[in-house]
Amino acid sequence: MFERMRKNATAVAVSTCLTLVATSAFAGWDYDHPRNNARSGNLKNAIIMIPDGCNEAIQTLARWYKGDSLHVDLMQPGTVKTHMANSVIAGSAAAGTSVATGHKTTVRFLGVGPRENDLLTALEPTAAPYAPIANIMEAAQREGKSVGLVATSRITHATPAAFGVHIHNRGWDNEIMEHLVYNNFDVVLGGGARHLLPQGELYTTAFGAEWAGSRADGENLMDELLERGYQFVDNKDDLWSISSGKVWGLFNASHMQPDIDREYFAPTEPSLAEMTAKAIEILSQNPKGFVLMVEGSQVDWAGHNNDPIYMVTDFLAFDEAVGVAKEFAKNDRKTLVMAYPDHNTGGMTIGHYTTAVGYTATKVEDLIDPLKGMTTTANGVIARMYDGSDFALAQSVRDNWSIELSDEDIAEIRALQPSVGLSYALARTVSKNHTVIGWTTHGHTGETVPLWMVGTPAPSRVIDNTELAYIAANAIGVDLDRTTQELFVDLDEVTSNYTIDTRDPANPVVMVGGAALPVSKDYMIKNNEIIQLPGLTVYAPVTGKVYVSRQAIKELDLNKKRGQRGVFPAMVVR
Repeated sequence: MFERMRKNATAVAVSTCLTLVATSAFAGWDYDHPRNNARSGNLKNAIIMIPDGCNEAIQTLARWYKGDSLHVDLMQPGTVKTHMANSVIAGSAAAGTSVATGHKTTVRFLGVGPRENDLLTALEPTAAPYAPIANIMEAAQREGKSVGLVATSRITHATPAAFGVHIHNRGWDNEIMEHLVYNNFDVVLGGGARHLLPQGELYTTAFGAEWAGSRADGENLMDELLERGYQFVDNKDDLWSISSGKVWGLFNASHMQPDIDREYFAPTEPSLAEMTAKAIEILSQNPKGFVLMVEGSQVDWAGHNNDPIYMVTDFLAFDEAVGVAKEFAKNDRKTLVMAYPDHNTGGMTIGHYTTAVGYTATKVEDLIDPLKGMTTTANGVIARMYDGSDFALAQSVRDNWSIELSDEDIAEIRALQPSVGLSYALARTVSKNHTVIGWTTHGHTGETVPLWMVGTPAPSRVIDNTELAYIAANAIGVDLDRTTQELFVDLDEVTSNYTIDTRDPANPVVMVGGAALPVSKDYMIKNNEIIQLPGLTVYAPVTGKVYVSRQAIKELDLNKKRGQRGVFPAMVVR
């Protein structure tokens, strides 16, 4: 009997897992794809580092600006394709999902399969539409490793969210924060504290600032973190005092400040390198290893802004964080460090149509001197204007950028301002008229991007960004596809005898097998007992499907009840 039950359970597991088609970005079997050539590596840790929105152009500019080699210059190079499921030019959510899970998805989607009605020509999806797919953090947790996220954006922003959530809209910051909290990261450092707190509640920081909550569901996730044993800090001094244990450090209600602006506008915030060092210090205490994702979030925003000083200083701040990771890996000798942009932004060039000097006569001084006089970003220049007049604009540019705006410059800025805003207009005009740095767009671009690696050889060919997830997973011996099968079983494939209680629309609950499974949380309530689960209960509102872990199915004893499918149709309680 027990053997028959075991075989039945195995059959259910096989039938319920997602069909994860092993392909490259386009149709056909790729024998070189890491998923198809998987070998568990002998490394213990992986540090994944993403300078969001850039390519080799900023690497070149940063090297000239610094006057020395960069940390990424001394890593093994590679090249990565960046397209997403529905566009040759990727968005950050879809690009982040590719490198976190190994699967292409649609613009704005995070950790779920792509929609099917607008796929790129010849692209075959490798995950079911809107279905959750496991990321490398979840796979690492299954092997007992510690996991962490570091970013200079809100921690709910697209790239960090791609490593921790399963939601089809990157704009749902409150829902994203709920996934992050209940996905049990060991270390989370960045911005976005407002998404922990209910609307109407204030949090007073250790340095006296008040942050207002933004959650509409009434949940206080900061209290939840404290109940789960986390330490919470809001400034760099308190962060530095922590030496062990689980920690969330959120240093701004929203995004953190750009690196060059921090001393003026947020001196209590740590740098990206400081956050990286602290995360490694804490995570590396786990003898089974760790996975850490570090994002230089605002390199991308600088590209959107066409702001060269913002972009070069935030890239250099990212490079310093890379140096921290490389130093740890050098001493540890069991750590993979992978750094790569998710896409390019702004299309920055060294040289442009209106460069004042001939391009073959461009000196280092022509490139660097205009930037050396800049002490803040374009946003910082505007924040330091004493009023909105042309005179105040010219004065702030003179004081903060050491540039004299002409009447023609100001007229050009004001003409652009209604369409792109003052900050974009200022940076774009000054770049064109006072530097040799050009830009092609305020958006993303679709070319390949560089890969920098330490700990294992970089691929000797151009690879797809989905391969990065499998390279990292294989290096540290974790299994992405198996984790998807274990954490995200389509409940309809097991039973139809369940309901989704939406009487509180912000907090839906799946009612099944005499138990309640709150959506976006990692536990069930059965017989008045809270049972911890290994992953989230995920509800996909577009398809109406619910996904639960195999452990949840076992706890609910559903494997023996498959014959009831169709007898008690699933319904939504309203």
